[in-house]
Amino acid sequence: MEKKRDGGDQMGMFFDGVVEAMPVFAKELVAGGVAGGIAKTVVAPLERVKILFQTRRAEFQSIGLFGSFQKIARTEGVMGFYRGNGASVARIIPYAALHYMAYEQYRRWIILTFPDMGRGPVLDLVAGSFAGGTAVLFTHPLDLVRTKLAYQVVGSAKLNAKAVLQNENIYKGIIDCFSKTYKEAGVRGLYRGVAPSLYGIFPYAGLKFYFYEDMKRHVPAEHKNSIVVKLVCGSVAGLLGQTFTYPLDVVRRQMQVQRHLPSNSAEIKGTIETLVMIAQKQGWKQLFSGLSINYLKVVPSVAIGFTVYDLMKSYLRVPSRDEAVIEVVSNGRTSQPSSLPS
Repeated sequence: MEKKRDGGDQMGMFFDGVVEAMPVFAKELVAGGVAGGIAKTVVAPLERVKILFQTRRAEFQSIGLFGSFQKIARTEGVMGFYRGNGASVARIIPYAALHYMAYEQYRRWIILTFPDMGRGPVLDLVAGSFAGGTAVLFTHPLDLVRTKLAYQVVGSAKLNAKAVLQNENIYKGIIDCFSKTYKEAGVRGLYRGVAPSLYGIFPYAGLKFYFYEDMKRHVPAEHKNSIVVKLVCGSVAGLLGQTFTYPLDVVRRQMQVQRHLPSNSAEIKGTIETLVMIAQKQGWKQLFSGLSINYLKVVPSVAIGFTVYDLMKSYLRVPSRDEAVIEVVSNGRTSQPSSLPS
């Protein structure tokens, strides 16, 4: 027993040493990655059904939400709900890590560079927007692969052998999808749909941080550390942010699977053309297709993401934002004299 206790104490001391040695940005990367991975895995089944709704699969839209769940369970089993989730988690961990870390870094940089801007909701809006754009540029190819894998449906009655060879079920996994997409269209193919992603993420990420941080400012001090309060603030923030930007998400998904849509012409359309085409041929309601599912997904996803991120920051002993800014200023002042002539 004594040896086990000593071993546990040594492990605890080792962990404390590692945490203390980590720079702040590394702690924020770890906290963001863990938060993103947990949140994405929890809502993976809803994400799969939402993508099938968005990409205009009539066989799923006609049977509704619960019918779609039953169809996937019957034809693909439980793992069918997680088709493409490997690529999704592989993308969301670096995406969330970069997103949260970049938000903190942009926020500090803005405070130091534009001190007159203040520290209100506008600061969170701007920092969140730029952080979202940065994360998208680094991780978009993984999002495209995730969408293509989730788009494939096993055992669909409407598929024939020719369609399988030409359009459907052509990707065996993440690496195979990357390889074939790159061979088909090069780097440009891996970034198909990045424009609407950026159009959407700038307002969405900004509004998400704006609403979350602004709501937390109005929470009484004795309740600020409450997990329930964090979950509620995150839920409302995700809900409001997603509502304003959802049509661009639909455009992005359809652009990513354009080559596999049976009614698609040889011409590959851009963002505005795709938006107009959806509104004209499929109706404006298609721009909000899957929104009800997305609400079910966004509420727990954003709530869990923000909550786990805050908890991980506490666990990793990340200093408060004001303390981090003061530390950056102090480091700048202490290093400044060495560069000046004596």
